[in-house]
Amino acid sequence: MDARRSRLHQAQLAPAAIQVLQDLTIVFGAPLISGVVAHIEGRLQGRRGPRILQPYYDLSKLFRKETLVPEGSSWVFLVGPIVAFACYLIVPLLIPVLTTYGLPLGYMGDILGGGFVLALAGFAVAVAAAESGAPYAQLGASRAMTFGALIEPTILFVVFAVGIITATDLPYALAATVRSSAGQIVRPAHVLAAVAFFLVVLADTGRIPVETHSGTIELGMIDEARTLEHSGAPFALLKWGSAMKQLILYTILIDVFVAPWGLAGSAGVGSVLLAIPALLGKAVILGCVFAVIDNSFSKLRLFKITEFLAAAFLLAALAVLVYYVGGG
Repeated sequence: MDARRSRLHQAQLAPAAIQVLQDLTIVFGAPLISGVVAHIEGRLQGRRGPRILQPYYDLSKLFRKETLVPEGSSWVFLVGPIVAFACYLIVPLLIPVLTTYGLPLGYMGDILGGGFVLALAGFAVAVAAAESGAPYAQLGASRAMTFGALIEPTILFVVFAVGIITATDLPYALAATVRSSAGQIVRPAHVLAAVAFFLVVLADTGRIPVETHSGTIELGMIDEARTLEHSGAPFALLKWGSAMKQLILYTILIDVFVAPWGLAGSAGVGSVLLAIPALLGKAVILGCVFAVIDNSFSKLRLFKITEFLAAAFLLAALAVLVYYVGGG
């Protein structure tokens, strides 16, 4: 047994294989994280909560259902979910999901580039919702684009803060800087940038205490409204893509800003495989924190989101100011 474990740790994976494994971790781990968080959220609300594996059953059922297209909509309605899902497959290739060192494709894009790819996915979903012609779907798409325009300046300032701290905006470089010493974690500029990004993730995953992210009240819907007219396989891709986006944002927050530990430092099979449960475990803990925040406050008015995002922007701008005022 010991000899077998030794051979397992000595076996090396090719960089291309690790990058494929990073994508597979996000693709198949995302529904699990959503299921665990939904179950815990149900417990917090005094309910039994859905089964942890319920998202997998839902996706399987949706892929078997018939795809219906609203009258008058074009091919854009069906292509939008596919484009969004493809974007969610690209981002894990650019960020540290399983390894501490950069993989070949990891240097093809920085944090800003990953943000652009995620923004493209949101745009594709919004265009598909608008193409449906349904009023509530169009309302949700309009709201998502409006609030997305407020999120983007915050991300730009977070990236700028990361750039001046590490002299690069590559996510692997920032993670290495955070791992280098404990002092880097409590560095004021880093803490402010991390908190700003935390608020961005809170907003982008629908966890702001404004309206339940899975609510059925149309006037309060944002993300859920965009998928109202979809069915069958396209709807499954949207649900799956939403779970992937959540795990991607969790991964960036965890492995770049907050806790970049538990990653594989080599290409050994054992090290890489151990990094998978480490990532999913940290994502579950972060998801539980978001669920507690979402269920600990009374629901606010929808237009309070602008104030929330303004606070995130000010924190990101303050991170840059503190860096320069504090002498770097």
